[in-house]
Amino acid sequence: MSTPKVSVIVPCYNEQDTVQLLLESLLEQTFPQQEMEVIIADGMSTDRTREQIANFRSAHPQSIVRIIDNPKRTIPAALNRAIDAAQGEIIVRLDAHSMPRPDYIARSVAALEAGLGDNVGGVWEIRPGGPGRLARAIAVAAAHPLGVGDARYRVGGEVVAGAVNTVPFGAFRRALVNQIGYFDEDLLTNEDYEFNVRARQAGATIWLDPAIRSVYFARANLSDLARQYWRYGYWKLRMLLRYPHTFRWRQLSGAFVLTWLVLGVLSIWFVFARWLLLAEAVIYLSALMISGLQSAFEKRDLSLILGVPLAIVVMHFSWGTAFLWSLVEYLGSKK
Repeated sequence: MSTPKVSVIVPCYNEQDTVQLLLESLLEQTFPQQEMEVIIADGMSTDRTREQIANFRSAHPQSIVRIIDNPKRTIPAALNRAIDAAQGEIIVRLDAHSMPRPDYIARSVAALEAGLGDNVGGVWEIRPGGPGRLARAIAVAAAHPLGVGDARYRVGGEVVAGAVNTVPFGAFRRALVNQIGYFDEDLLTNEDYEFNVRARQAGATIWLDPAIRSVYFARANLSDLARQYWRYGYWKLRMLLRYPHTFRWRQLSGAFVLTWLVLGVLSIWFVFARWLLLAEAVIYLSALMISGLQSAFEKRDLSLILGVPLAIVVMHFSWGTAFLWSLVEYLGSKK
């Protein structure tokens, strides 16, 4: 059988710190380089991202790396522009702050050709996005069940191959795009999940293989983490309004934040609300401290005792507040 042509598509904007790592890891792939192209849809980066890519292309002329412009500067627009430019039969979506293992593409293609799934992906090995204790804590929190719920591709532990709701990144045949359409450019985040919802509705299988692994660099500081989870929460509400059946228990951060707001206001007048607010605070703080102690013990890093709970709080309240704000905006638009 002939080896299929693979197009790796990468949305990118101001990724000077990690884009070189991505390109080097793609150069180390066991999949034949002559059957692989890399298309980077750049949102007109203002840092040294394009310079880094140009340097890589000069140093490795045997690799096929192309840059296309993404003036909209959104991830779904970048993915769609890259798909239009792609020449491969198989599309592999990656991010500029990721590093696939050397067998990532080969395993992804093998799973597709074996008919295991129509969109296949693997798990993340989450690493700090920068130096320092706080960056380490954020990386641990980004893989902790209290922070991300039951997202199998993020959480550590034993992961069994099988059909799932969604996968990070993903590899799929161009025919799938022809069947269900491109990524939804009205959703500035959650575009992967929405794409996979439409795929499953069309009868496709989303397959998670834990042997397909990539490194994902978490945010390096709390402000970037807060912005990231604000986007997640805001656009998750918009997606759930379209597909309410996709709601999962881990997406209760909005309701959780709302209880704090409601009980906080009611406690001004009612004693029972103060007791409920106190009970909620005690339970939540206890869960946070357990997560910090557990992480510190497992990683043998005492700084995680406080760092992990702090990062999880930022994740919960950024996501939940954005979710509620998105709901308020939506309800206001219906008046």
